[in-house]
Amino acid sequence: MRRTSSIAILLAALLTGGSTCALAQDGTPMENIVAVVGKDIILKSDVDGQVQIFIQQNPSAKANDPELRQKVLDMLINERLIVTKATEDSIDVTDEEVTQQMEYQISMLAQQFGSEQRIEQVYGMSMARIRREFRDEIRKQLLGQKMRQEKFANVKANRVDVEGFYDLYKDSLKAIPPRVQLAHIVKYIKPSDTQKKEALELSKRIRDSVIAGGSFGDFARRYSADPGTAQHGGDLGFVEKGKLMPSYESAAFALQPGEISQPVETPFGFHVIQLIEKTPTTINTRHVLLRVGQTEDDKKKASDFLLDIKTRVENGASFEDLAKQYSEEKETQGFGGSMGDIEIARLPDEMRTIVTDMNDGGVSAPLPYAADPTKPGFHILYRKRVLIEHKPTLEDDYKAIEQMATAEKTRRLETEWIQDLRKTMYWEIRN
Repeated sequence: MRRTSSIAILLAALLTGGSTCALAQDGTPMENIVAVVGKDIILKSDVDGQVQIFIQQNPSAKANDPELRQKVLDMLINERLIVTKATEDSIDVTDEEVTQQMEYQISMLAQQFGSEQRIEQVYGMSMARIRREFRDEIRKQLLGQKMRQEKFANVKANRVDVEGFYDLYKDSLKAIPPRVQLAHIVKYIKPSDTQKKEALELSKRIRDSVIAGGSFGDFARRYSADPGTAQHGGDLGFVEKGKLMPSYESAAFALQPGEISQPVETPFGFHVIQLIEKTPTTINTRHVLLRVGQTEDDKKKASDFLLDIKTRVENGASFEDLAKQYSEEKETQGFGGSMGDIEIARLPDEMRTIVTDMNDGGVSAPLPYAADPTKPGFHILYRKRVLIEHKPTLEDDYKAIEQMATAEKTRRLETEWIQDLRKTMYWEIRN
């Protein structure tokens, strides 16, 4: 079953139809309604739009093909059933989630067409109307996604499932592209006490200057290390409770409008916070962020530490044991630094060059590493072995086959679930 996730599909539906999703008593001609699902309806224009998208992807298809139109209608009925079930189960999405998804999809469409102005030209409507017309459709998309996640997020293929999947499909599975088994040891850069003290003292001086009559916005523009807010005077806008760092949020909610906090430490550095407005569940603040600097000496200490480990591995020590003992990245430390099997073509250019120039068992020089922006550091890479392109086998590719088997199991369970929804929930096709 195909899933609708692109605003381009929704826009195509409007182009080919133009009817609004209203019941007959609200003005929609009865002949435009092709199906009813719970309290929702499916219009002929909905089907037309989906058919046009399918034809764009499959030029040999015909718009008036009865079998194609029936498949599209069945897909739309299934989607509406899932949304109806989500509503019955009190699953909800926030306006913020809808807006975020809307803007993401519009940005993808703008990249496709070149600009929002071009989108308006192509579809003959303003961006304001596009956003207004499709809010409800995007809300339905998100409801469907959340319903599926709740129902199937914990589905996983067991050993019997994986072996059965492999026996059934092994002759038709695509070749596994070249991959490399990598591990790494991470060392974060620890700023000196002097650097931390300097950042704290500067944040105190900024606070004192603002209280003495200085402009908070001017100080944010001059000093804040948060590039996303500095140019706007440090303004974060309204943020829901639970979305900010706990120490920042706790200090901010304790303020009164206009009040300025003492310096507040988070993993990003020290913040001077001014409360603009708050409700029981949201807060509007602005801040000046002072990051704790790292000297060249701090960086050298981390790099030298890893150089020593590299030498020990080259002299015969176990990389896996050293990673378990010394790596500071908790997510990989317990697995001996293992990063898994990574498709070589998907590595960043610089890393790909380094890895392909190494031999199996080789260790790289220390490289900058910042998977977490609050923890800059270095890491050394260990190349276990390269796996050339090959047909998948359970011995070498169990994880990849497990993922495919899990996806197939999820599809099968979803199909069975939808069939149950069709038996227990109200829907009908209107000819």
